[in-house]
Amino acid sequence: MVDQPSTERTADDMVAEADTGARNPANWQGTLILGTCIAWSLFQLYIASRIPGMLAQATGVSFFANVVTQARFIHLAFAIGLATLAFPLTKTAPRDRIPAYDWVLVVLGVASCLYLVVFRNEIATRPGLWSTSDIVMSAIGMVVLMIAVWRSLGLPLVVIACLFIAFAFFGGYSEWARNITNYGGASLSKALGHYWMQTEGVFGVALGVSTTMIFLFVLFGAILDRAGGGNWFIQVAIALLGALRGGPAKASVLSSMLTGMISGSSIANTVTTGTFTIPLMKRIGFPAEKAGAVEVASSTNGQLTPPVMGAAAFLMVEYVNIPYIDVVKHAFLPAVISYIALLYIVHLESLKMGLKGLEKPGRKIGVLMIAILFLSGFIVLGILTFLMIGLRMILDPIMGGSIYVAVALVAVLYIVLLKIAASMPEIAEDTDPDAPPKAPRLTPTLIGGLYFAIPIFILVWNLMVRTDTLDRLSPALSAFWATIFMIVIALTHRPIKAAFRGHDVGAEARAGWGDFIQGLILGARNMIGIGVATGAAGIIVGTISLTGAHQVIGTVIEVISGGNLMVLLILVAILSLILGMGLPTTANYIVVSSLMAPVIISVGAQAGLVVPLIAVHMFVFYFGILADDTPPVGLAAYAAAAISRGDPIKTGLQGFAYDIRTALLPFLFIFNTDLLLIDVTFLHAVFIFFVALLAMLLFAAATQGYFIAKSRLWETAVLLLIAFTLFRPGFWLDLVEEPYVTASGPAALELMAEEPDGTEIRLQIVGPDFDTGEMRPTTVVLPAVSGDATAALDAQGLTVMPEGDTLLLEEPFPGTPFFEQIGPEYDYYGDDPVVVSAVEVENDRFAKEWFFIPALLLLAGIVLIQRPRATQPAF
Repeated sequence: MVDQPSTERTADDMVAEADTGARNPANWQGTLILGTCIAWSLFQLYIASRIPGMLAQATGVSFFANVVTQARFIHLAFAIGLATLAFPLTKTAPRDRIPAYDWVLVVLGVASCLYLVVFRNEIATRPGLWSTSDIVMSAIGMVVLMIAVWRSLGLPLVVIACLFIAFAFFGGYSEWARNITNYGGASLSKALGHYWMQTEGVFGVALGVSTTMIFLFVLFGAILDRAGGGNWFIQVAIALLGALRGGPAKASVLSSMLTGMISGSSIANTVTTGTFTIPLMKRIGFPAEKAGAVEVASSTNGQLTPPVMGAAAFLMVEYVNIPYIDVVKHAFLPAVISYIALLYIVHLESLKMGLKGLEKPGRKIGVLMIAILFLSGFIVLGILTFLMIGLRMILDPIMGGSIYVAVALVAVLYIVLLKIAASMPEIAEDTDPDAPPKAPRLTPTLIGGLYFAIPIFILVWNLMVRTDTLDRLSPALSAFWATIFMIVIALTHRPIKAAFRGHDVGAEARAGWGDFIQGLILGARNMIGIGVATGAAGIIVGTISLTGAHQVIGTVIEVISGGNLMVLLILVAILSLILGMGLPTTANYIVVSSLMAPVIISVGAQAGLVVPLIAVHMFVFYFGILADDTPPVGLAAYAAAAISRGDPIKTGLQGFAYDIRTALLPFLFIFNTDLLLIDVTFLHAVFIFFVALLAMLLFAAATQGYFIAKSRLWETAVLLLIAFTLFRPGFWLDLVEEPYVTASGPAALELMAEEPDGTEIRLQIVGPDFDTGEMRPTTVVLPAVSGDATAALDAQGLTVMPEGDTLLLEEPFPGTPFFEQIGPEYDYYGDDPVVVSAVEVENDRFAKEWFFIPALLLLAGIVLIQRPRATQPAF
């Protein structure tokens, strides 16, 4: 499965320029870059392990353990150093050697980071009272960091960071900004110290997450890919789906989803899978632009796929303050629905073009059998998980706190799978572009690399499984153990299979060692951009904590939106897409979520909609990822076009058209949080999945203008109406019946007292805004206490005083549940009081799901109308 060498080289060059660094010296300087990459990866494994504590205890030297607490500074030193060495400063800068000015920048950048390590004790004695050397090193570090960002990620993030720095220095001179934020400006010493000398700026939460979590997941994916796991994903996808109508395109979707589970880069995912699938798509009849667009759409969505999502997902853990397992749970349903819908879009495109699948030796697998395999795969995984939990509980008295028995069981399973894999033939490479393309057989392809699934199973097990005697591990520790086992596989799977086959063990052992080293190098090079991006994004977060700049931007956006939540969401989506053209997903997420998440929640509350924080962050995350295929700067589209030889702008436009379904999902789960599996039972979740999937497939059919046959305009409109009804049945129910029973004044307290324990009570609060004095509404939700409204309010730190027909609300105390939301927002001591204008409880209405019946009847009508016009079988 090859294409022309020049095409592949162009795509690889784009990956190098965007992700890993385009400079590649052939002399000792190249060796230095590779050695630094290896050192960085080994350092990250070192600080994630127990070795630092063991060495410190064995030697009595505290340095071995202290380096863990200083890891952020060393992490950024590696990132800045490698960004300077591996990325040329300009397009005309030499790529075959490192110029003298870059050596100067490396020394200055590394020194400014390690200054915080070497002089940490002295710095701790003067917090806020920075010395001249502190300020000089901070200034040098900031400048070199900006240069590193420029050369590795481009100018946009530099410009945005500089704008925030300018606001820190000059924002206090603006009376308008000062009235909103109460910020009076900062001196050079105060600002630089805030940014560099403490963990509020560059070395803040984002860089901390990059150090402790993101690197390990990226390294895990890099070693898995170099060991052959990535190719196994692609071949399994082609074997499973390749023989279906438009099979290579469907295999592209599935392989990109699988590769996306272990890769955080849309561009690298595009090139990894697209090198195989795009030429196959073209050979069965896909136009170049559509072949590239399918790969782009599926690869960009790879960052949405649990368990290893894009790097921004790990930042979400810190910003939303929820466990990573909850992030995975909330992301699961939209990701699966999105990918199945893309498979359906590809199928519709194949129907419209009358395409066939690949030739396949042996028995062909039909659509029904593939669906059964998918479902049975999930069932088998569930059964295996429960069996493993049961085995763990049986062995628990023997094992105690030891992991040796578990390691032994995994080792036995690994050897057994290798023995089976060794008996399978290697997959033949498709080297003839003129021959009819063929799909490999599923059974030998799947079983031949099944041992690659063991580290993924270990990762998911450690992240998700919890019993009475077994706790979940943190994401960092889960990734560490999965990476360690992946290293074992990379080093041993080739020589062990060679021994079983009677081949040259030494040659295969050397090849395995090469895979391991290349994995270390690739993992570090993939982290260069993320490392400097999280450092630069820390400047933005630091400016917000120093100045309150988010209030200024939030006020502007809120005024533009007119307080309308839907308009605000559209503006945020556009902002994410525009910023995403120049920023990596991680930096884009940090910028937009820091600025806009509080505004969305506030405007939603004013409109009476309580939006969960995770829904807002997922909204920003989705649109930040979609920017990777947004013309005219979607880098993933350019990479795909380089392989397909199509037009990159047309490829990006077509890819974005395929991704409209993904752009729809964030709006849906803002208004229907069931899609994020928030407060739903298992059976309800299964029901939601099938209904939402049907709705998304109908939406995809409407956007493609093809269902069973080519759709007429009115049929497309009806399909959109059906999809909307399945997604938002509550919209129609609200038109028929009021959603809430409302009461005000003393009657509101009586209504609260009548509700059973735990019932959601909505309080509509109105009062003068603390900054502007204008009356503004908001909504808070609290649980009822049966028979006692005062107790329900007291439990949330709220005090309400009846006065005539109104309920006066007193200022909540700091530390109470609603202080952050309503405490600083209102002027409780002005001329106009803050009041509870109304209390709302959910109305006892018929189930909104009844609206599915007319929607499904409409769908049946469309099917009956279109069936006579069908010109070919549906599958």
